[in-house]
Amino acid sequence: MSSAPTPQPAPRPTGHPVAHAVSAKQPLRSEFANDPDMRDIVEMYVTEMPERISQLTNLWTSQQLDELRRVAHQLKGASGGYGFPTVGKAAGKVENSLLALSDGSANASLAQLRAQVEDLINTCQRVSM
Repeated sequence: MSSAPTPQPAPRPTGHPVAHAVSAKQPLRSEFANDPDMRDIVEMYVTEMPERISQLTNLWTSQQLDELRRVAHQLKGASGGYGFPTVGKAAGKVENSLLALSDGSANASLAQLRAQVEDLINTCQRVSM
Protein backbone atom coordinates (compact mmCIF):
# COMPACT_ATOMS: atom_id res chain seq x y z
CA MET A 1 0.00 0.00 0.00
CA SER A 2 1.57 3.28 -1.07
CA SER A 3 0.92 6.55 0.63
CA ALA A 4 1.17 10.05 -0.75
CA PRO A 5 4.58 11.65 -0.30
CA THR A 6 4.93 13.91 2.68
CA PRO A 7 5.03 17.54 1.56
CA GLN A 8 8.42 19.12 2.14
CA PRO A 9 8.78 22.70 3.30
CA ALA A 10 9.86 25.18 0.66
CA PRO A 11 13.59 25.83 0.70
CA ARG A 12 14.53 28.85 2.74
CA PRO A 13 16.16 31.59 0.68
CA THR A 14 19.79 32.27 1.37
CA GLY A 15 21.46 35.63 1.63
CA HIS A 16 21.12 38.56 3.97
CA PRO A 17 18.92 37.51 6.94
CA VAL A 18 17.01 40.80 7.01
CA ALA A 19 15.90 40.41 3.40
CA HIS A 20 14.66 36.85 3.78
CA ALA A 21 13.23 36.58 7.25
CA VAL A 22 10.29 34.21 7.05
CA SER A 23 7.06 35.06 8.80
CA ALA A 24 4.68 32.34 9.92
CA LYS A 25 1.79 34.82 9.94
CA GLN A 26 -0.97 34.96 7.39
CA PRO A 27 -0.75 37.21 4.32
CA LEU A 28 -1.92 40.77 4.80
CA ARG A 29 -4.84 41.68 2.60
CA SER A 30 -5.85 45.23 1.90
CA GLU A 31 -8.86 46.59 3.74
CA PHE A 32 -9.97 47.60 0.23
CA ALA A 33 -9.53 44.13 -1.32
CA ASN A 34 -13.24 43.86 -2.11
CA ASP A 35 -13.62 47.41 -3.40
CA PRO A 36 -13.63 47.32 -7.22
CA ASP A 37 -12.77 51.03 -7.38
CA MET A 38 -9.56 50.44 -5.40
CA ARG A 39 -8.45 47.16 -6.96
CA ASP A 40 -6.06 48.61 -9.54
CA ILE A 41 -4.20 50.89 -7.16
CA VAL A 42 -3.99 48.24 -4.43
CA GLU A 43 -2.65 45.80 -7.01
CA MET A 44 -0.01 48.38 -8.04
CA TYR A 45 1.01 48.81 -4.38
CA VAL A 46 1.32 45.05 -3.90
CA THR A 47 3.24 44.64 -7.17
CA GLU A 48 5.74 47.33 -6.15
CA MET A 49 6.28 45.90 -2.66
CA PRO A 50 9.21 43.59 -3.57
CA GLU A 51 11.09 46.67 -4.82
CA ARG A 52 10.38 48.45 -1.52
CA ILE A 53 11.58 45.42 0.44
CA SER A 54 14.80 45.36 -1.56
CA GLN A 55 15.22 49.09 -1.02
CA LEU A 56 14.71 48.77 2.74
CA THR A 57 17.16 45.89 2.92
CA ASN A 58 19.82 47.67 0.91
CA LEU A 59 19.47 50.88 2.90
CA TRP A 60 19.77 49.02 6.20
CA THR A 61 22.71 46.92 4.99
CA SER A 62 24.59 50.00 3.81
CA GLN A 63 23.53 51.94 6.93
CA GLN A 64 22.02 54.77 4.88
CA LEU A 65 19.85 55.70 7.84
CA ASP A 66 18.63 59.09 6.58
CA GLU A 67 17.37 57.49 3.37
CA LEU A 68 15.92 54.56 5.34
CA ARG A 69 13.99 57.06 7.47
CA ARG A 70 12.66 58.74 4.32
CA VAL A 71 11.46 55.43 2.85
CA ALA A 72 9.91 54.39 6.18
CA HIS A 73 8.15 57.76 6.32
CA GLN A 74 6.75 57.23 2.81
CA LEU A 75 5.53 53.74 3.69
CA LYS A 76 3.97 55.02 6.90
CA GLY A 77 2.07 57.70 5.03
CA ALA A 78 0.98 55.68 2.02
CA SER A 79 0.16 52.27 3.47
CA GLY A 80 -3.09 53.25 5.13
CA GLY A 81 -4.38 54.74 1.89
CA TYR A 82 -3.93 51.38 0.21
CA GLY A 83 -5.59 49.53 3.07
CA PHE A 84 -2.47 48.26 4.84
CA PRO A 85 -2.35 50.07 8.20
CA THR A 86 -0.18 47.31 9.70
CA VAL A 87 2.61 48.25 7.28
CA GLY A 88 2.19 51.89 8.24
CA LYS A 89 2.50 51.10 11.95
CA ALA A 90 5.67 49.05 11.42
CA ALA A 91 7.14 51.79 9.22
CA GLY A 92 6.25 54.42 11.83
CA LYS A 93 8.23 52.53 14.48
CA VAL A 94 11.28 52.49 12.22
CA GLU A 95 10.90 56.17 11.43
CA ASN A 96 10.51 57.11 15.11
CA SER A 97 13.56 55.09 16.14
CA LEU A 98 15.64 56.66 13.39
CA LEU A 99 14.53 60.12 14.48
CA ALA A 100 15.44 59.27 18.08
CA LEU A 101 18.87 58.01 17.00
CA SER A 102 19.54 61.12 14.96
CA ASP A 103 18.71 63.43 17.88
CA GLY A 104 20.82 61.39 20.32
CA SER A 105 17.94 59.96 22.35
CA ALA A 106 19.09 57.40 24.89
CA ASN A 107 15.93 55.36 24.23
CA ALA A 108 17.04 54.32 20.74
CA SER A 109 19.49 51.51 20.03
CA LEU A 110 20.76 49.89 16.86
CA ALA A 111 19.63 46.48 18.14
CA GLN A 112 16.10 47.79 18.63
CA LEU A 113 16.20 49.46 15.23
CA ARG A 114 17.39 46.26 13.56
CA ALA A 115 14.46 44.35 15.09
CA GLN A 116 12.06 47.04 13.87
CA VAL A 117 13.51 47.00 10.35
CA GLU A 118 13.20 43.21 10.30
CA ASP A 119 9.60 43.50 11.50
CA LEU A 120 8.84 46.07 8.79
CA ILE A 121 10.35 43.84 6.11
CA ASN A 122 8.47 40.78 7.43
CA THR A 123 5.26 42.79 7.41
CA CYS A 124 5.90 44.02 3.86
CA GLN A 125 6.56 40.44 2.73
CA ARG A 126 3.07 39.49 3.92
CA VAL A 127 1.33 42.10 1.75
CA SER A 128 -0.91 40.44 -0.84
CA MET A 129 -4.02 41.01 -2.89
